[in-house]
Parts: sequence; C-alpha cells; structure tokens
Amino acid sequence: MAAGTINKVILIGNLGDDVKMHYFDDKNSVGRFPIATSESYTNKQTGEKVTNTDWHNIVVRNKLAEICEKYLSKGDKVYVEGKLKNRQWEQDGVKRYSTEVLVSEMTMLSSKKNLENNTMAVQQNTSIQNVPKPIAQEEENDDLPF
Repeated sequence: MAAGTINKVILIGNLGDDVKMHYFDDKNSVGRFPIATSESYTNKQTGEKVTNTDWHNIVVRNKLAEICEKYLSKGDKVYVEGKLKNRQWEQDGVKRYSTEVLVSEMTMLSSKKNLENNTMAVQQNTSIQNVPKPIAQEEENDDLPF
C-alpha cells in the first residue's frame, strides 16, 4: 500500500441474487453476488418520497465464499467490509469495465436459512455501531515481507 492512500469499503445491503460459486482445481473458490443499497429522500417540490438504489458486485473467496453459499440467499441483509477492485477486459472488440468489492469481512444481518433452521438468531440491524462481530474473515495474501 502506498503511503497516504486507503481503499476501504463498508456496505450494508440486501442480496439481489443467490451466491454464484466457481471452484478451481487447487481447492480454491470464489463466490459472487450483487447487493443493493438504497437511500430515500422527500422531493421538496412534490412531497413525493424518492428512493435511489445502487448495485454493488461482491466477491468473496475460499472459506468465506463457502459460508456465503451455504447461508445466504436472495433478499438477505449483509454487512461487508473490503476494498474496491476495478477490472477491464475486451469482449467482441468492446472494452468492458467492472468495479467489484473484494470482501475481507462479512456479517450476516438476516438469513432465512439460519432463521428457519434456528441455528443462529441474527438480529436485523442497520446501524454500524451495532453490527455484530464478523463471522468470518478472509486471510490477506499479498506476499508482503512484513
């Protein structure tokens, strides 16, 4: 990391789809899913409530990905921490771009599978101060000398 810079993202949102997994020959895995965050305000001229929704591409790896696949489904609320990663590639002669959130920590705030199985009572909470401790943390593997 360069001195004086930081790349950190914290989001609380709802899954827009189930976790899509990809497994590799070397036993590693990656999971991807979108989450939606919304903000609402009242239009002062019309008095109408307006809601804007942003979609975020979430990427989880290995053990954390397997936990997400097992316990999360579309509609569940999650707290994620990680960093932004921009990717670009060419498809059919057209440059494509994507911004992803590479997750290092995650907390399930609501999970239908957990509640149905009564395996874990998870309180639905949107305040960052009240977010439970992360249930899983991805190991950093940047091959740093320290």
